[in-house]
Amino acid sequence: MYDFAIVGGGIVGLSTGMALYNRFPNAKVVVIEKEASVAEHQTGHNSGVIHSGIYYKPGSFKARFAKQGSQSMREFAEKHDIAHDICGKVIVATNQEELPLLDNLYERGLQNGLAITKISKEELLEIEPHVAGLAAIRVPMAGIINYKQVSEKFAEIIQENGGDILLNTKVEKINESSDSVVIETTNGTVKAALVINCAGLHSDRVAAAAGYKTDMKILPFRGEYFKLKPEKRHLVKNLIYPVPNPKFPFLGVHFTRMINGEVDAGPNAVLAFKREGYKKLDFSAKDLAESLAYKGLWKLAGNFAKEAVGEYVRSFSKAQFTKSLQALIPEIQEDDLIPAPAGVRAQALKDDGSMVDDFNIIMGDRTIHVCNAPSPAATASIEIGKEVVRRIPEQTHLKEAAVTL
Repeated sequence: MYDFAIVGGGIVGLSTGMALYNRFPNAKVVVIEKEASVAEHQTGHNSGVIHSGIYYKPGSFKARFAKQGSQSMREFAEKHDIAHDICGKVIVATNQEELPLLDNLYERGLQNGLAITKISKEELLEIEPHVAGLAAIRVPMAGIINYKQVSEKFAEIIQENGGDILLNTKVEKINESSDSVVIETTNGTVKAALVINCAGLHSDRVAAAAGYKTDMKILPFRGEYFKLKPEKRHLVKNLIYPVPNPKFPFLGVHFTRMINGEVDAGPNAVLAFKREGYKKLDFSAKDLAESLAYKGLWKLAGNFAKEAVGEYVRSFSKAQFTKSLQALIPEIQEDDLIPAPAGVRAQALKDDGSMVDDFNIIMGDRTIHVCNAPSPAATASIEIGKEVVRRIPEQTHLKEAAVTL
């Protein structure tokens, strides 16, 4: 009998386990993960950016937790000797039409309490000499890190506190009663006083398995990347982003220097035909049928038909992908790009076709469901874990204590 069972061994589930021991140091915690190791999906395919929170609606969880999380992630990395670099990034306007959008984004960043600056073309070239831009926002608190390494440290901390991590264990059914929750898995039954669903790409299904219907569905969007070949990495010093289309829910293709020195270019955003579909040909009849049967997807497609076509064109045309990147760095050529691993974003979508634009936590009787935690969830993971644990009702049989992990 566990006090808490966490479904999902990604960075959010593991940060929640760590936060549980911060509040309940004597608790018995188990993390249930269907893969052979932690952080195999969204976390392990993450671009590794420590986000600032500039893009998000002021007062939202995303805005607050990204800002707070960038600091707590940095402090955690420093304490545990995890390689990271607060290198900063630039958000670049490449044409006249983007200048007012850049101004709006700058104002949003100020509303979110960020120490950002507007910079001229000349100042931009001092930071990123190969970028073609009219103006930019400098975001000095952005950085890079390896989130899989962070997750492995989270897991280590959980185990050091007496927690269990069950790998190769898939949740099949959840039975919630008045005094406990029974989880049926491929490796037997787990019983807990409270279950926390951090299943990412499968969070809506886990909620349904516990008997909770949500007004949203997880849609998998694959983000495809290229890497710059080694002799072209000098074209990118740190992080270079375009001004995002405020009506489109993705940030556009950009350049990311990784903590290992490589430079990623991308991503696009296309519907994956499998929830864990990292390759173009990955396919699940169940996953695709479920996506195509969801009316919210068709409404989203109708609202963004032009943009969706552009994303798919880039998916199948390296030349068009290169052209998008050349808007930021004209020197980039098609043969400078090497295929790189893709990621899949678990994005919650509503029936009306609108994307759930904030982290979403649903409270059950003896279950808590984190049902929308896409980017910047990795940056914000420590803060999301704290928020989930803050919402746990008083457990009289557990002794609380403030312990710094």
